[in-house]
Amino acid sequence: MSPIVKRKGEKFTLPSKYLLFILTILCTVMMLITFGTDVFNRPLNTAVGYVIIPFQQGIGRAGEWLSNRSEELGQIRALLDENARLKEQLAELTEENTLLQQDKYELNKLRELFSLDEQYEVYHKVGARIIGRDSGNWYSVFIIDKGEEDGLAVDMNVIAGGGLVGRITSVGPNWAKVTSIISDNNNVSGMTLATEDNLTVSGDLRLMATGCITFSQLLDGQNRVKEGDKVVTSNISDKYLPNILIGYISTIDRDANNLTKSGQIVPAVDFEHLGEVLVITDRKQTVTE
Repeated sequence: MSPIVKRKGEKFTLPSKYLLFILTILCTVMMLITFGTDVFNRPLNTAVGYVIIPFQQGIGRAGEWLSNRSEELGQIRALLDENARLKEQLAELTEENTLLQQDKYELNKLRELFSLDEQYEVYHKVGARIIGRDSGNWYSVFIIDKGEEDGLAVDMNVIAGGGLVGRITSVGPNWAKVTSIISDNNNVSGMTLATEDNLTVSGDLRLMATGCITFSQLLDGQNRVKEGDKVVTSNISDKYLPNILIGYISTIDRDANNLTKSGQIVPAVDFEHLGEVLVITDRKQTVTE
């Protein structure tokens, strides 16, 4: 009797065991064909070439772009960190450079004072720092940080730079007020160093704008005084010790009386830039006695 039974009015059915047998044979044949030939490989490879490969290329490019961006971000972060460190180092170096410049400036000033101290070694001196001054561009009147406690007194001479600055006009326990030779109505008895001719040096703040002060009452009948001659404090000065450099003659004019001469002097001290001074503790009266 046939295993396949088809009754009238019923659909054709195939028993499962026969279906499994047919599928097994079909799979076996397909496997043999696949391993033995490239009948199916070529269509599959073609399909992969058109579909899978572009997709893989896109993924690869995206991955490469993300990798590059990640590296760039890392480099940017490293550069920012390095920039921050360099800024800190620059700030430290700038501060160190400023301190070194200040030290160099103070060292130069101290060298000038030391040289000045040797130049006037016959006198006893005390170093002082300027801590205040009157308004204006010039150190016509200023305050120093030494006073009675340091042995200072009124009328003591003050020197700096190349020569005479002025004298102490008032003093406190730890401060002193100095009036300089460039102050208005301040007169100093001086003389020319080469000829020892006497003259009077007068302060003039308006004229200091040109870097000069005035002199007058010079008796020079033989016309021996020349421009550029040194002017120092004279022996007959009642407030200033002798032979302290005041400045250099820049101009000479004959007065209307034809007996005396007057003109201008360039001070030896830079009265626009003062920081430290030397106070001569010997006073004129003491030296005279």
